[in-house]
Amino acid sequence: MYGANPGRDNAFSVSQVSEYIKMLLEGNPTLKSIWVTGEISGAKLYASGHLYFSAKDADSVLSAVMFRSALMQSDFQPRDGMRVLMHGRLSVYPPRGQYQLIVDRMIPDGAGAMALAFEQLKQKLSSEGLFDPARKKPLPSHPKRIGVVTSPSGAAIHDIIRVAGSRDPSVEILLYPSLVQGDRAVASLVAGVRYFNQMKDHPEQGVDLIIVGRGGGSAEDLWVFNHEALAREIAASQLPVVSAVGHEVDFSISDFVADLRAATPSAAAELTVPDAAEARRYIDNLYARLKKPMEEGLRRRRATLDLLAGAGVLTSPEAMYTRRKEAVKAFSNRMEQSILHLQTQNRQTLTRLTAQLEALSPLAVLRRGYTMALDEAGGVVTSAAMLSQGQDLTLRFADGHATVSVKDVSLFESENHT
Repeated sequence: MYGANPGRDNAFSVSQVSEYIKMLLEGNPTLKSIWVTGEISGAKLYASGHLYFSAKDADSVLSAVMFRSALMQSDFQPRDGMRVLMHGRLSVYPPRGQYQLIVDRMIPDGAGAMALAFEQLKQKLSSEGLFDPARKKPLPSHPKRIGVVTSPSGAAIHDIIRVAGSRDPSVEILLYPSLVQGDRAVASLVAGVRYFNQMKDHPEQGVDLIIVGRGGGSAEDLWVFNHEALAREIAASQLPVVSAVGHEVDFSISDFVADLRAATPSAAAELTVPDAAEARRYIDNLYARLKKPMEEGLRRRRATLDLLAGAGVLTSPEAMYTRRKEAVKAFSNRMEQSILHLQTQNRQTLTRLTAQLEALSPLAVLRRGYTMALDEAGGVVTSAAMLSQGQDLTLRFADGHATVSVKDVSLFESENHT
């Protein structure tokens, strides 16, 4: 028979059991950092910003929580029914004795979920104006140095170096070796863009523009280029950024936010490095177009010089001077004769006009014995009827005047004027 309290001294409390299980789970190396795939169910976002949900598959359900700090780093909004890949650690919630997955990172698992996450982030960044063409920076027409953020062992850097070298060997390519897939790829790519911006004024490390990208791969491989942190770093770049991710059919968030999207890394090199051979052909064509009119102009000027060289002014300047001197002298003589002739004519005209004026002058009449009577106001008296007895008059003679007084006024009879 058992005693009154069998095993009491060795019994664990419920809390102790929960804590012990928690210690076992959190101490397991595998469960400290684990990837879990499942479908989101019962997702609920609390005012604290923490997301509680269940991850399930056909046979089991796993409780999970994604705290606010981790959720803010997510590129999409988790929803019920989405299949996701979750990274985190397994722990126990002691008050309920329930184990749960504490998620620190989540990515879509499956084409549908990834497409939804892509559209969510695309809409978010577009609403903030990060895709606005007005904010995109123009690429330099003739860059001297290009920074490339990509894997040092991938095909992308080799394609860029090959194409750039064939177009203009003088253009330098500076590589920032970066991860392009995996957990640490986003931070590595962000660091590359940031590095070239920090070094933009450095004489040896400064570049004119940045190419960010990688070669082709699966949607999961290219997913890091859809990360919000990378998109915002590209948007904040002071240097122009070209996004070159995957193949021509692949589009990423980086493509939309970059200043230019290149279909492939090779295309990025073609778009950013001008073709030196083509530039030389263009210059040669311009030279040929300019050469012909220049030669024609020189020919005309040479002919003009030849003509001037044979002109008398250059071959016989003294004879030219003598002829010009004689011509000036003859012209001077003609001018002198013309002036004398004009003076004679003017003098004759003046004499004639003076005689005419003299004949019309009242003084000439007075000199012939006539006088002119003026009243007190100086007006000319033209009729005896204008006079009155006792009126003073002034008589104007040719050589003087006299003051008289009217003694009597007599008018002629009208018939005596017939």
